[in-house]
Amino acid sequence: MWVCIAVCVYKLTFSGSRFAPLVVLELASDTKEEAITWLLSRIRDRQQNGGAELLVEQLGPGIGVKEKENPNMFLVGASMQRLLCGAEDLGLFKECTDGSMRAFTFASKHNFKDFKGDGDSFLSMAECQYVIKHELDTLRAKEETNVPGYSHAKLYPGKSIIRRLLSKGILIQMFPLHEKEELKRLSFSWYKKVKLSLQPLDDIRHYYGEGQALYFGFLEYFTFALVPMALIGVPYYLFDWEDYDKYVVFAVFNLVWCTVILELWKRRSASLAYYWGTLCRKKAFEEPRPGFHGVLGHNPVTGRAEPIYPTSKRHLRVYLVSLPFVLLCLYLSLYVMMIYFLMEGWALSIYDENPTFWTHILLFIPSIIYAVVIEAMNLIYRYAAEFLTEWENHRLESSYQNHLVLKVLVFNFFSCFASLFYIAFVMQDMELLRQSLATLLITSQILNQFMEAFLPYWLQRRRNKKMIRKVQKRRMYEEKELPLVEQVRLEADMSTYLGTFDDYLELFLLFGYVSLFSCVFPLAAVLVVLNNITEVYSDAFKMCRVFKRPFADPAANIGVWQLAFEAMSVIAVVTNCALIGMSPQVRSYFPESETQLILCTVAAEHVLLGFKFILTFLIQDVPKHIQDKLARLEFESLEALKKKVKSDSALTFFTLLPLSKLLPVL
Repeated sequence: MWVCIAVCVYKLTFSGSRFAPLVVLELASDTKEEAITWLLSRIRDRQQNGGAELLVEQLGPGIGVKEKENPNMFLVGASMQRLLCGAEDLGLFKECTDGSMRAFTFASKHNFKDFKGDGDSFLSMAECQYVIKHELDTLRAKEETNVPGYSHAKLYPGKSIIRRLLSKGILIQMFPLHEKEELKRLSFSWYKKVKLSLQPLDDIRHYYGEGQALYFGFLEYFTFALVPMALIGVPYYLFDWEDYDKYVVFAVFNLVWCTVILELWKRRSASLAYYWGTLCRKKAFEEPRPGFHGVLGHNPVTGRAEPIYPTSKRHLRVYLVSLPFVLLCLYLSLYVMMIYFLMEGWALSIYDENPTFWTHILLFIPSIIYAVVIEAMNLIYRYAAEFLTEWENHRLESSYQNHLVLKVLVFNFFSCFASLFYIAFVMQDMELLRQSLATLLITSQILNQFMEAFLPYWLQRRRNKKMIRKVQKRRMYEEKELPLVEQVRLEADMSTYLGTFDDYLELFLLFGYVSLFSCVFPLAAVLVVLNNITEVYSDAFKMCRVFKRPFADPAANIGVWQLAFEAMSVIAVVTNCALIGMSPQVRSYFPESETQLILCTVAAEHVLLGFKFILTFLIQDVPKHIQDKLARLEFESLEALKKKVKSDSALTFFTLLPLSKLLPVL
């Protein structure tokens, strides 16, 4: 480690490394000069002195500035040697010349496959930006008690400076820059030409990181997994539309399908994560969230001074405030559902009195209105859930995300599927169930496409219209690309990408529509396939054109969403077994005993659940050849550790020997 630092210092001091901006820091326009000077000095200072040892320059004024622009924007970069040392500190895994994946070390850099020359192309731009983000996040306070010029912005020894600046509003944002040429190539191969081919997942991972690539990999996998169900559903829809008895076979296929695809995705995810170097990477120690607050105390793990908030108080907030609020929202959702059924009854009565084309169209209006109301309720509830989860004051980001996901999933599941469960098992009206499912599915897909891609793009165009006109009018040259200054300011004004939460939530709900009730509406899988195809292009478009470039997320899997999908598959087993038990074909076997029918249905459901869990054990999460590679890597690590311990013991032995006894040995 010290060798690595020494090499980096030497290169930075004597080689005059070329400055390539990778990350942008935007401070508040009224930030005090002493705070700016202090922050820049800490960023530039050597690691031995507690600095980040990065390169930083202030962004110049734009072309033909008329309106007031924020002068406190800074470009951050680093020499390649500094980035390589940072990659070693992070434990990035790269492919070796023998084909194995190993943690990168600066000392053995030439043993890695793609390392050539000074290693300028060894790290992807996403990895370089992630290294810089890590170095900035780990820039810690020393003896300072507060940010210079801001007595209220307290600093504690060992705490992250960047997180404190963010929480106090001194630092507005920190984001990675786009690389225009690489983005053009990615856009062309990804969404600018319509073609029947797989997504360029390796290119997506190279540009955006593993977290984004895994999402698009899951979206692609889910789409292909739906194809068999769509191919089976089309003939069911065309030839057996009114024969509900035939849907028993389709429901049984549902039961097996939803289990197998999730288990196979685990293998696919493990393979991608291994070759991307995140499967065996150790998880970094989590620092407190920027918004976390409490009384100053000492962390028993690190020994550093940091805010402490009692767990008991957090539990009181969760169980006495958040939980009752969620239950109240569920009750309101139930109340809205009952209004929807009243509207359905009103529309049906009008159609029965006067069955015309227009009154037939009127039958779909309540479902459409209800679908729009559901989307509006989900959006409002999302803001409320974020506020409540923030107010609960979770210390770690992972804990915050888990509580937020749980709140949002419970409400979205209830609001989207409660009416379908009521129609299926209380009203037992399969025709209305089919109509409601189709209307909810189609309407939600249209609204999601509008809200996720077209509306943000339109708002972004309006926001950037003035700057684009200014640049085009005042540009003195004929170059096709924007100058760096204008590119940075345009990207700073773009919307911030908030992560894959909403994208996974949408796929979760679509998976629910297909796995729970598609046996009564076989075209559900077809509609979801078409939606996912457009989703690939719309998501790719908004990533490349609408939002700021996000920092890479070195994920090894889809996280808590895997558990959410598996929970949905368990509910799907119960739901489909109940639908099978309600079918006339099955009821004909129990003409006199309703109790026997219920007992047999419950028994079948337990057998299928047992079969589902057996499948989870039979299908290994990680392919055998990857397990062997991981085991070999662990074995070699243990052997290297043993050799190091022996060499250290021998060195200690000779160090402790008196000189009179050491000379005969030598």
